[in-house]
Amino acid sequence: MRLPRVEDFEDRLRVPEVTSRVGSVLGIAFTVCFLTGLWSHWQYGPPGWLTIPTSPAWLYRVTQGTHVLSGTVAIPLLLVKLWSVFPRLFARPVLKPAVPALLHVLERASILVLVASGIFQLVVGLLNTVQWYPWSFSFRSTHYAVAWVMIGALAVHVAVKLPVIRRSFSHRVDADEPAAGSRLSRRGLLRATWVAAGLTFVLSAGQTVPLLRRVSVFGVRSGDGPLGIPINRTAAAAGVPDGSTGDAWQLELSYAGRTVTMDRAALESMPQRTYALPIACVEGWSASGDWTGVPLRDLVESMGAPARSRVFVTSLQTRGAFATSELPEQFVEDERTLLALRLSGEPLTLDHGFPARIIAPNRPGVLQTKWVTRLEVAG
Repeated sequence: MRLPRVEDFEDRLRVPEVTSRVGSVLGIAFTVCFLTGLWSHWQYGPPGWLTIPTSPAWLYRVTQGTHVLSGTVAIPLLLVKLWSVFPRLFARPVLKPAVPALLHVLERASILVLVASGIFQLVVGLLNTVQWYPWSFSFRSTHYAVAWVMIGALAVHVAVKLPVIRRSFSHRVDADEPAAGSRLSRRGLLRATWVAAGLTFVLSAGQTVPLLRRVSVFGVRSGDGPLGIPINRTAAAAGVPDGSTGDAWQLELSYAGRTVTMDRAALESMPQRTYALPIACVEGWSASGDWTGVPLRDLVESMGAPARSRVFVTSLQTRGAFATSELPEQFVEDERTLLALRLSGEPLTLDHGFPARIIAPNRPGVLQTKWVTRLEVAG
């Protein structure tokens, strides 16, 4: 029994004009996903040359929503692209002359790395949106590292196939009759692909775009939740000790070797501010709420520290990542960064971070630390 050959596949839909167009849109989706993912990764630990801005407050909401949506839309595009080039898997290798042989090896290697890394990124990214992690490695660091591998392989692949892409785009996709055994023409296949990508967008975008929430059946978060904000991690899931958020709770403020404590009543007696700010999570969902609390800069200045200071935040959380966070100077200085006590005019619920939580503009949700117990101002 012999292996199939390229010529064994006579499907007239698998032509360069179709493959190049689908591949180009897929390449754009991968690139947008990579760039927005890079921005998301830098939010957690910015390189020295980058200062994360506090405005616009909705920036992370847009970039992370775009990241997840571009990755989700890439799924049907990748499936069509892989189907269209499947016969090339059985192409016999070119052994000589040397230059074509080298190009053939380079092309095959880049395709192998691109397909493997692309599938990996889409699968683990999709599982992350539903918070299912059936692996032992760190999602964020691994997702970031493989993204560089994928984008590098994509660049090599485009460079090698550029002549084919140019020729394909110089020819129109002819309005051929449906191929034998198929109900689709080439144009019909492209239209079906764009429709599938569009439907994927509409059915998923509601977790970021409120107007689409009623139709986005694939949206992980509907926008519903206590006081109008969904909850990612409950107090029980975070291991917040029983009784630690009751009347005995106190906030520690530390600066230059001096520590003071304040209970919730003392915090509520300070001047309060209310701001409408979004909370956006790495899974792609976001929601806006009216948050009320004490500007962090007021607490910092009450300790005799300058408003433009770094602050390290500690949570009562005992399980899971991000029990601590760091607020850079520009966030502390921004009066919209609050030690929030209320949401929509009501006291925070326990799962929203009662007795107090951080809410700041343009910050990932996991860095909006809940159940705050200590604020340490860097000296």
